[in-house]
Amino acid sequence: MNKETEEKLGTVRETLKEMQYYNNAANVMNYDLETICPKGGQKIQGETIAFISNQEFKLRKNPEFIEAAEYIYEHREELEEIDKILAEVLHRSYLGEKNITPEKQHEFALVLNKAYIDWEKAKREDSFDVFKDSLSEVKRVMLESTGLQERMEYQKDYSDYDLMLDNYERGMNTEKVRAAFDECKERLVPFLKKIQASKKEIRTDFLARPVTDESQRQMAQYLLEVMNFDFNRGAFTTTVHPFTETLSRNDVRVTTNYKRDNFTSSMYSIIHEGGHALFGQNVPTEDYDHYIDGNRTLGMDESVSRFYENRIGRSKEYMHLIYPKTCEIFPEAMKGVSENDLYEAVNIVTPSLIRTEADEFTYTFHIIIRFEIEQEIIAGRVKIEDVPELWNKKYEEYLGIRPTSYRTGVLQDVHWSFGFGYFPTYALGNMYNAMYINRMKSDIDLWGSVSKGDFNTVNGWMTENVFKEAERKDPADWIRDITGRDFTPKDFLDYLEEKYGELYGL
Repeated sequence: MNKETEEKLGTVRETLKEMQYYNNAANVMNYDLETICPKGGQKIQGETIAFISNQEFKLRKNPEFIEAAEYIYEHREELEEIDKILAEVLHRSYLGEKNITPEKQHEFALVLNKAYIDWEKAKREDSFDVFKDSLSEVKRVMLESTGLQERMEYQKDYSDYDLMLDNYERGMNTEKVRAAFDECKERLVPFLKKIQASKKEIRTDFLARPVTDESQRQMAQYLLEVMNFDFNRGAFTTTVHPFTETLSRNDVRVTTNYKRDNFTSSMYSIIHEGGHALFGQNVPTEDYDHYIDGNRTLGMDESVSRFYENRIGRSKEYMHLIYPKTCEIFPEAMKGVSENDLYEAVNIVTPSLIRTEADEFTYTFHIIIRFEIEQEIIAGRVKIEDVPELWNKKYEEYLGIRPTSYRTGVLQDVHWSFGFGYFPTYALGNMYNAMYINRMKSDIDLWGSVSKGDFNTVNGWMTENVFKEAERKDPADWIRDITGRDFTPKDFLDYLEEKYGELYGL
């Protein structure tokens, strides 16, 4: 490395370190906003977050930093491999933000913070009108932002919605996602009809037995302990819409919520968010030191959270592991309930309205619905005021049910308060993990480890094969390197048909 390249790399690192402090502060405040911040304080809290984020953005727009970052990109062949990745990440970021001024970024941030507050109020009051104008503003901001984005070579022919997808999942566009979802519809629609025609009866009455918030807190604590969540570098609390926030390299926090008459809801939200947290807690320290943490895509992240939530959390082996503790913590709810009763109940296929509580089989339909509606919104083929009715029609079309309120329909998810293009990553995550589980089972005794509660083995494999290179590769290369195959939804669809064929005797 020549002296000038070394100096430019030093400038980049010093600026990134300062940016990291602002980013950490904004993360802490955002976590507070979505957990314990009183309603009266949310507006100023949101404005403060926007201000802090804008200070970080100004550093990214500093001409000296940009010049140094572009210099190391142009001379990236002189760099160590990990710094070469950093140079490429910064160049991509530069192109995306090149035409966005700090003033414009601050305007965007204020719109999105207001949208979150309006969404929460709208859901609480069951009124789409409260959120309607903010949703229109989010659409405007997203279109303006993508319009200002300078494109990579492979993005030259991308539509606005393609760019939104790509910003969450590098290399994915509408055509690729639609192809995967069409394959899902082709196989899952007729299979769902077979399940619904099955004579199998699954007991679920006990799931609605009332439990206390404190007992659910104890269960959440236990489940995080089982999966080896590091409480020395993490914590959990409650919120309206569960999420995980990486505040800094040694501070990854998860949230859940408690439903008195649905104790498994909290169980699976904490396992899901715990999966995200394990990813954050097991990113190589070197990645943090070289500022490439956060480069993994949402599909990668969702593959892990849904691996723990569904592939492990709804397996017979996991039921065997946690059944005794479940009976201990929820004695009244579990009275007269067998281990098999619990396994079948958490795997029952029942078309439902709420995505986060959907069964594993019908969950993909919830994502397809949102994917199709987002395209209509961005293309301007549906007016914002007509979105709830389009939502309801699609639920009738795919799942045969219709929302009776906004909060169980179009207002149920927080995601549209911060943009579009996120939802497909959930389904892509299921498809990724189905592929790497097939490799995993050939390397370790996965189900034997789960049954014994040996998460050192499970997490060790995940760390070495899934977490280790995630910040350093694009999704297509990442999944190919793990499995030796190109991305496909086939493994996921095969898994669903095998599991639910057995459960329903098909």
